[in-house]
Amino acid sequence: MIRILAIAIAAWAASWVVLVLLARRLPPGILKDLAGFLPACMTMVRRLRHDPRVPRRAKLAIGFAGVWVISPIDLIPEFLPVIGPLDDVVVVALALRYAARQVPPEVLFAAWPGEPRLLERLIGRSAPT
Repeated sequence: MIRILAIAIAAWAASWVVLVLLARRLPPGILKDLAGFLPACMTMVRRLRHDPRVPRRAKLAIGFAGVWVISPIDLIPEFLPVIGPLDDVVVVALALRYAARQVPPEVLFAAWPGEPRLLERLIGRSAPT
């Protein structure tokens, strides 16, 4: 059991390394945006979790997405490069869309470390001016 858990953690860590390397090496475009999406979302989740302006139900949705990402149980195995994190991307996107309806836009955009246009596209709102 411990060996399986260690393998799952190693596979999860390896998929994150692949994502980070892809995000840094790819030319600007949709693939680079997709590769950097999960790391940016995890940073945003961490920031929103500690913000008092975020309602509890939004924090629960964000927390669920965070647990889903770190869980070794996935619909698509993490050890498959590039497509492994695909189910994580979908769950995080759905949770963020739900939370975005309840959190003020300025809070969301302040917590987002990536390009604002990606968050705008995800939540369907433009960045506050």
